[in-house]
Amino acid sequence: MPLRFTPRLRALLSALAFCLLPLTALAQHTAVEPAPQRGQAWLNRHESFLAEAKRGGIDLLFLGDSITDFWRDRARGLPVWEKKFAPLHAANFGISADRTQHLLWRLAHGAVDGITPKVVVLLIGTNNTGFESDLKTPRNSTAETIQGVTLVVHTLLTKLPRSKILLMAVFPRADEKGPPPGQQIPEINAALARLADGKFVHFLDIGPKLLDANGAVARDLMPDLLHPNTKGYEIWAEALREPLARLMADPR
Repeated sequence: MPLRFTPRLRALLSALAFCLLPLTALAQHTAVEPAPQRGQAWLNRHESFLAEAKRGGIDLLFLGDSITDFWRDRARGLPVWEKKFAPLHAANFGISADRTQHLLWRLAHGAVDGITPKVVVLLIGTNNTGFESDLKTPRNSTAETIQGVTLVVHTLLTKLPRSKILLMAVFPRADEKGPPPGQQIPEINAALARLADGKFVHFLDIGPKLLDANGAVARDLMPDLLHPNTKGYEIWAEALREPLARLMADPR
């Protein structure tokens, strides 16, 4: 019997093909090689998420790095989270400093096993850009970061075949460890937007909402030029309101 190319299979093959080109580059850079962060504290966080997943009842899942992690920060996103997302049976599996390779490791080690969220909100990739703490050593290239995020999306499509993915554009940043203004992030986001198929993968870019009138990162929303404050999280939550309502209500 010939193989039937269902919409989900086509989405899987499209994501896989995108992240596998070129194959030689994919095999040689860190953004696509699953790896844990160093230290027991990070592993403890991962274990706590496994326990939370085992308890079940997760309809909405947030995955990412510190920007996602800080939804649980009382001085930043937690007041907004408790009002907007806790009632939706949401779980936050963000870990500060995660890069695509760290999230890939977590996914390979059970992070989403046994759960079937209606929607996964994914924001990852900013820590693959820019420079290491020495401010001299580049992290990943733009192409490598794109491949890393794409492989995360492909992995989620495979592991969560009944879930929809709401892929966030990488937020703008202007801190000293980030990419120079105007570089990397716009190109990354242009590529990530092409992963959206309108059915299984959806794309949302709130970057313009986090900029001031001059097009620079707004300090009144992101005081450290990287992480939103409470007002910034309110803007993110409001931007999520309509797409989450639509996607969570749509039959899978």
